[in-house]
Amino acid sequence: RNLGKSGLRVSCLGLGTWVTFGGQITDEMAEQLMTLAYDNGINLFDTAEVYAAGKAEVVLGNIIKKKGWRRSSLVITTKIFWGGKAETERGLSRKHIIEGLKASLERLQLEYVDVVFANRPDPNTPMEETVRAMTHVINQGMAMYWGTSRWSSMEIMEAYSVARQFNLIPPICEQAEYHMFQREKVEVQLPELFHKIGVGAMTWSPLACGIVSGQYDGGIPPYSRASLKGYQWLKDKILSEEGRRQQAKLKELQAIAERLGCTL
Repeated sequence: RNLGKSGLRVSCLGLGTWVTFGGQITDEMAEQLMTLAYDNGINLFDTAEVYAAGKAEVVLGNIIKKKGWRRSSLVITTKIFWGGKAETERGLSRKHIIEGLKASLERLQLEYVDVVFANRPDPNTPMEETVRAMTHVINQGMAMYWGTSRWSSMEIMEAYSVARQFNLIPPICEQAEYHMFQREKVEVQLPELFHKIGVGAMTWSPLACGIVSGQYDGGIPPYSRASLKGYQWLKDKILSEEGRRQQAKLKELQAIAERLGCTL
């Protein structure tokens, strides 16, 4: 299908690399997963400069190089915002967008990415500066398109308006969290943006960080995402009152799954 109203054709499913590549799984397992995805028609592979402090991009790039897949057959996306500890190494300033994307391309061993995402809004940078910087990296051949992630509808509309006002390139899609406990943005807000300005949708965390799989029904199992170092926030979320309500809903869904003869 087309990504938004652009001409970029992407598979309905994509493979993300958050937590897994360069972290939770071995490089060999990452290669097996990516090969399985590619061999079954998936062409969209998503990463970010912040994933495993850049290691996810390194692993992804190494796999692409090793497999020898045609670059034109792949849609590679990365996200810019959290690049390093210094103030100049994060955010959506012109400086960090350009320097951050250059660093990502080096780790990926690629000349360009298909889509570069602004990995959250930056209230400290004028919208015009961000849109101009994204237009610049596209004009320089470092990216084909740009998009947003975790942006509100108002922020996306502002970026679109700035692009139209100054003859710049607008974003083509928003990458939003979407699962059974997080539905409004993708099902209500983004369709309106699609019809108004052509912004499409990519989604992240379809299993709600594994919560929807039902694996946390009896607590936090070892080797699960919530048991990992640095993911105390997820553990707290699962063990919270809201987390218990979600587990109760999943038990109802489990009964339906059993009647259908399938897993949750």
